[in-house]
Amino acid sequence: MQRVEIAPRSDWKAKAEAAGFDWHSAPTPEDPVGTYWDESAYWRLTSDEVDVLEAATTELHGMCLEAVEQAIKRKLLPYFGFDAAAVVLIEESWRRRDDDQLSLYGRFDFAYTSEAPPKMLEYNADTPTGLYEAAVMQWMWLEERFPESDQFNSLHEGLVEAWGKLRENLPQGENEAAALHLTCLMPHAEDEGTLHYMLDTALEAGWTAKAIAAGDIGWAVPEDVTDPTDPRGHFTDLQDTQIRTLFKIVPWDWLLADDFGARLSSAVMEKRLTVIEPAWKMVPANKAILALLWEMYPGHPNLLPAFMDRTSFAAGTKVVAKPLLGREGANISIAILGEGGALDGAPIASQDGAYGAEGYVYQAHAPLASATDAKGVTHNAVIGSWVIDGVSRGIGIREDTGLITHNRSRFVPHLF
Repeated sequence: MQRVEIAPRSDWKAKAEAAGFDWHSAPTPEDPVGTYWDESAYWRLTSDEVDVLEAATTELHGMCLEAVEQAIKRKLLPYFGFDAAAVVLIEESWRRRDDDQLSLYGRFDFAYTSEAPPKMLEYNADTPTGLYEAAVMQWMWLEERFPESDQFNSLHEGLVEAWGKLRENLPQGENEAAALHLTCLMPHAEDEGTLHYMLDTALEAGWTAKAIAAGDIGWAVPEDVTDPTDPRGHFTDLQDTQIRTLFKIVPWDWLLADDFGARLSSAVMEKRLTVIEPAWKMVPANKAILALLWEMYPGHPNLLPAFMDRTSFAAGTKVVAKPLLGREGANISIAILGEGGALDGAPIASQDGAYGAEGYVYQAHAPLASATDAKGVTHNAVIGSWVIDGVSRGIGIREDTGLITHNRSRFVPHLF
């Protein structure tokens, strides 16, 4: 991998916004520019590196599925922090995975340098971000700036194909305004943009579909039921159309903690509602999967040592602490361990956030691809490698001058 500096297109903002990418910048008082989409550089990969990433993604996805099977078979889900109700829902969802619990997408995060194979940092298996910029924006950039080059990116085609497969397997309903509903928390520019892109790909695949704010989803009960919290009802949109299939960009743990969580579980368990991603995706999305994978595949070249406690590491090891449900780098810290798992001094790097009460997993640190620009600034890159319907379909790259990739880290295009 090689980082190449380049002058951005003079009209890139206008082109981005014309394409619906209106979260390309996120200014703050501390960072008035707030660049998120960054085309002042790109990463150049070789075709061999693309092949390595594709192979690692394919193998790790299969390993994660086996880890889900083992977590359920060995009754390990409580160690992931799931309560009894979530365990029942996950187990049923996994049992029906080949029927109506089909998975659409997910994203591995990799540390990858020329000195070592790609190392799995985590699997964003439930609500991955960065899809639109990976599938659309960097492809548009490539076609304009480097039409003679290629990009590891067949995400759009993969999504349309996957929606088509889901359409064949899931009930469509009859004479309804929408067979598929897509939802996220609104207002939220990034989630809404991603949601509308997913809507476009579903429509292209032949679905009748529409978007709805999560707060606008209603609950209806049969006429003979007097208790409005009775789980025998169903979810509806603003036109009182029953929601039968729901794609959501809201984490499952948030949904289950909501006042309607029990009714959601009941509707899914009784096949009154299909949710994409399915509930079993909570397992690979949980950072505890890292420790289970290392137990199952110790020494695997694409894994890093990971444990549920720090005492399993030798003194002097650089370790990353990750909250089980953390997202976008929140509450992650990097530190050197002393004897008995104690910290040897202050953390090297840390990120604030709202996670951690659910527990942590501890993973050996791996160096990221890095490059120093003409101004002497070092940029560290994490590769997000996408799985669409079980197939490795492309990558997106996030950069930061720090060691922890977080929600304000920049998206930088790539080519090979």
